[in-house]
Amino acid sequence: MPLAQRLEPWQAWLLTDGHAGNLRQAAALALALGVAASAPPLQPRAPWRWLAPRRLAGDAHAFGPAFARQLATGPLPRLAIGCGRQGALATRLLRARGVPVVQILDPRLDPRLWDLVIAPEHDDLRGGNVLTLPGSLNPVDDAWLAEGAARHPQLLALPQPRVLVLLGGPTRHAPWTVEGLQAQLGTLQRLLAAWGGSLLASTSRRTPPEAAAALHHAADGLPGLVWDGGDADNPYQGMLAAADLVLCTPDSVNMLSEACATRAQVRVLEPGLARGRIARFLQSLQARQRIAPWHELDAPTPAVPLRETARVAAQVRQRLGLPLQPAAD
Repeated sequence: MPLAQRLEPWQAWLLTDGHAGNLRQAAALALALGVAASAPPLQPRAPWRWLAPRRLAGDAHAFGPAFARQLATGPLPRLAIGCGRQGALATRLLRARGVPVVQILDPRLDPRLWDLVIAPEHDDLRGGNVLTLPGSLNPVDDAWLAEGAARHPQLLALPQPRVLVLLGGPTRHAPWTVEGLQAQLGTLQRLLAAWGGSLLASTSRRTPPEAAAALHHAADGLPGLVWDGGDADNPYQGMLAAADLVLCTPDSVNMLSEACATRAQVRVLEPGLARGRIARFLQSLQARQRIAPWHELDAPTPAVPLRETARVAAQVRQRLGLPLQPAAD
């Protein structure tokens, strides 16, 4: 069957391992491109799961029978966006069938195996078809923040300044300490009481229990909200919309990129402990004067947001010859 007869009407596939951070980046690019997108589930099988994105004999079956059937008979997407190693193999399989593909994050193979590769600057990946940006793709822009404000108006009614604390978890390359967090939260608690402001906070699945406990202790007696996954409706989008100052742990490129895409000041806990890629990322944000160490706290003033997703999407559209507003066939 000719490829044109097997293509869906301007549908993009988001191909990831299902991890929230990878899917979020792929979805952000599709949103910025203005294309409808779906995320067909990948069911990675051995041995391809171990060796992705390298190709092996029979790799049409690398992700289960449903994906194999769609590769064989269609319909296929007009564009495939992968993120992470499993997504990189899936996009290679689609490219072999004539679908334009974009891979997000360094695939650890020759980038020319994909039409375009989007990688953070701190990965040091370069090439004629490589697009770079300071952090990660994300959906944060004025419209996204306005949506968050509309969904969570109670957060914007809190007293200002509204300080948002985002906790990830210590990692090998960003080994922040609970002791350092407790000391800085004590300082923050005193400042917020003096400022008459509010405390917003969100933890992650990687946050140590003792760090979450310190956060709840710091919130005692202050107006605001601490979210630790207990409610069905995650207020994260509204928290970013409401924040005047964001305090982040240094372990997550995605979390820091989204914080820096707002107009809030951004401070980072113990940035000097970071190593490797995370350290290079933090240094690039510091060079852009977009972040500072957490202990440099003062009354927040609006900052210039660091937003790269729209720029990268425009380059993708130009490089791949995508229409400005894809129309259904």
